[in-house]
Amino acid sequence: MTTEGIEAVFLETHNWGKAAKFFQALGFDLEFATDHSSGQLRNGDGPYVFIAEIPEDREPQTRIVLKVPDADAFHPDPAVEVVTSFEDTHYGTKEMTVRDPDGRLWSLQAPAKN
Repeated sequence: MTTEGIEAVFLETHNWGKAAKFFQALGFDLEFATDHSSGQLRNGDGPYVFIAEIPEDREPQTRIVLKVPDADAFHPDPAVEVVTSFEDTHYGTKEMTVRDPDGRLWSLQAPAKN
């Protein structure tokens, strides 16, 4: 099994409000905001953008999230360096981290099993 393309872009920011307004000014609609300075925005049928505020002493990171339909059925090719295996998240999915040949981290996201 392979991935099904880009599901989302995960962005860290030092100011959730300003970041959300920036994307709204570019045509994204706020789908939901959490009570801890984060939220999800979408523009049309494309991948969503999830923004999370981090402390000022951390460097904001960006990560592309690839969709995996079934974590149990996904077995990466040996060419894919697995950094962390699928783990449950607090937001109801399973997430794996992989590293590409240039050192960039990518997230693979699958639905959690009920």
